[in-house]
Amino acid sequence: QAQLQESGGGSVQSGGSLRLSCDTSTYATSNYCMGWFRQAPGKEREGVALIDQENVRHYSDSVKGRFTISEDDSKTAMYLQMNSLEPEDTAMYYCAAFLQYVTYGYYCALSDVKARDFGYWGQGTQVNVSS
Repeated sequence: QAQLQESGGGSVQSGGSLRLSCDTSTYATSNYCMGWFRQAPGKEREGVALIDQENVRHYSDSVKGRFTISEDDSKTAMYLQMNSLEPEDTAMYYCAAFLQYVTYGYYCALSDVKARDFGYWGQGTQVNVSS
């Protein structure tokens, strides 16, 4: 059962934009690493963007400069603004949370945490980009 809830996926043409939202209000903790992952058919789930409790952000090279991860001021929602979308961005997008990651000795960066480290996931929202 999904513990987070995404919304905002859809179909756009290449060059278009979408904004994904994730309800994170269920979880309140002093340190957290939250982010967006995606999985295309036949491929492994990959990290796209991460944000921590100090608003430090990390992006994969494939989306850097095009996608922006953010949170609302109340820390109850997380967003992924996706601009200049390309057909290669087509995938199921998931929001995920790794709570108390500092306690476990991790650094909230795509080079340090992997999908398997995140204990809370949404059900996914599909993004389709046509050429």
